[in-house]
Amino acid sequence: MNLKFKVSPTIFLRFAAFLILSTNGVAYAQSPIQLGLIDLSAFKSPSKSWQIAGSVQADLSKTNFLSLGNGSGILVNFPDKKNKGEDLFTLSEYGDIDLEFEYLMASGANSGLYLQGRYEIQLEDTWGSPSPKSNTNGGIYPRWDDSKPEGQQGYAGYAPRQNASKAPGLWQKFKISFQAPRFDASGKKIANAVMLRVELNGVIIHDNVELSGPTRGSISNTEAAKAPLRFQGDHGAVAFKNIKITSFDRPRPAEKPNVNANTVDPILIDASENSILRSFMDLPGSPRVVHAVSVGSAAKVHYTYDMDNAMLVQVWRGDFLNATPMWHDRGDGSSRPLGMVQRFGKPKQSIAQLASTDAAWISDTSGTSYKPKGYVIDEQGLPIFKYHTYGTKVSDQVTVLDLGRGISRKISISNPVNNLYFRLADAENIVQTADGSYLIDNQSYYLKVEDGGKAFIREINGRKELLIPILNTLNYSILF
Repeated sequence: MNLKFKVSPTIFLRFAAFLILSTNGVAYAQSPIQLGLIDLSAFKSPSKSWQIAGSVQADLSKTNFLSLGNGSGILVNFPDKKNKGEDLFTLSEYGDIDLEFEYLMASGANSGLYLQGRYEIQLEDTWGSPSPKSNTNGGIYPRWDDSKPEGQQGYAGYAPRQNASKAPGLWQKFKISFQAPRFDASGKKIANAVMLRVELNGVIIHDNVELSGPTRGSISNTEAAKAPLRFQGDHGAVAFKNIKITSFDRPRPAEKPNVNANTVDPILIDASENSILRSFMDLPGSPRVVHAVSVGSAAKVHYTYDMDNAMLVQVWRGDFLNATPMWHDRGDGSSRPLGMVQRFGKPKQSIAQLASTDAAWISDTSGTSYKPKGYVIDEQGLPIFKYHTYGTKVSDQVTVLDLGRGISRKISISNPVNNLYFRLADAENIVQTADGSYLIDNQSYYLKVEDGGKAFIREINGRKELLIPILNTLNYSILF
């Protein structure tokens, strides 16, 4: 088979073409491409609100505002009074595709991504929204009929299964598998378009959703076998990067059921106010946490605490826990988060006594006299973790912020000692923002030190650490 690809200056064609067998046994090709975003030449007649940048940050206190840095690799829509926003279309047209991209919303912003210019996945700042809807982030936007009574014009929209969204100014990721509508030889539609699978920040939010027709705001109510991608540009400020498209030369084959799939009914735990479950917890690339305490809240923000290291190892938004591995049959003792997870690296003790600010962090608890003392439950039903280290007594409590926008953590120490430090973050990169908070690990989450605490960033073995000296109390928040 001869495979020919046309490569534009702005498209990086990955050397990953491979063969798949269709249902009739004839091989066809997939051609994964990644838009280089060096310039805007991959798009049709971009308006002045669209531009290329090397970095982008939001301001949580300013609606529809982004600050841009020089460079390339990021596609930004920043409409204002001078540059009215317009939708952006790819030059290439697509039928069946797998689409991946990362995006970042300005505070209060609204946008969307239209498959074939007709079927919209909503992009919106829904940080703190109590429940997802079809017109909020990750929703499949409703269709529209003006002839229906007031309040009933919208129909056939689909809310995401759970709110897996992040805060404005943080990078989020979509993975979408889309099946275009089918037509017979005469051009008559014989099958509807289907969102086979939509994943937001690692969480499946739509699965095999059939679309009866174009959503509201479509470029046309006449459907087609192929059409361009469309990035909504007339609403709010938004940025995109790492746009990867896998197109199909022929319609993709029907998915076959997995005959080896596990048929066990899952054992899922919903979080009432301050639910607590002790289990093993497996973290990617790390040893199993064998004394993990997971705490859930009705606000749908949850966390896991490692009692062997007095470390907060992960937080997540959405549903609580899958306890199937723990309780089915003989079980293996572990549970798994069900929502959008933010992890904080390999477990290490959070407090260390350092000879200097350049000294390496303590990698284990030997020599620290670390002793976990369990936890007590306060009047609100929240656990307060207790432990001894370096001759001090420590109390450690995590609470959920208003509207479920993150968590707040309070560390209290009695009998403090000199040169004691708390490690707030260990990440690939850490950037301080204009308001004094920190963007951690390629803008994965925010960290804000309260009460005027003075943290500092240092580099150890090519990684960044955010440390703060601690005497009596420390208060900080994680926003995600």
